[in-house]
Amino acid sequence: MTTMRWSMSGKAVSVCAAMLIALFFLFTQQPSTADGRAMALPVDPVSLVAATANGERLFTVEVADEPGERAAGLMFREAMPDDRGMLFVFEETRQLAFWMKNTPMPLDLLFIGPDGKVKAILPGEPYSEVAISPGEPVRYVLELKAGTAAKQGISNGVLIKHPRIVDVPTPSEAPTQN
Repeated sequence: MTTMRWSMSGKAVSVCAAMLIALFFLFTQQPSTADGRAMALPVDPVSLVAATANGERLFTVEVADEPGERAAGLMFREAMPDDRGMLFVFEETRQLAFWMKNTPMPLDLLFIGPDGKVKAILPGEPYSEVAISPGEPVRYVLELKAGTAAKQGISNGVLIKHPRIVDVPTPSEAPTQN
């Protein structure tokens, strides 16, 4: 009887250990940047639109909406067309900071509020590990090739439209019940 209990508890420990190892690898793996290669997300079928004073500017974007995708971003990308970008979608409006670690091309980082309006446009210098932050809460970030925002007339206050950019009130903006 003792041998059978030991055998059963040994199997249970082995199964638990295997499950813990599997969970560790599942939650610690990031999309394809560990090997120094750029992550490739699917191109969103709907164009992102920047509604500038001189008309609408269209961009083809990849959407990074999972933690691993947001962490990898445009790392290891050598080049990107002027009309391409990556839209980072966060679950809530909050203070955000980005860096350019392992990113060889300079970028424009457009920090966008929950209402879709550009709050700040900041430069991203290749390989820099200095935090890039707008200094105010935002919900979205759009990364474009450096200089694209200025060339296309995108500035603070410009409305960015895309199905993933939705007006979600922050807790301080939520209506109160009387």
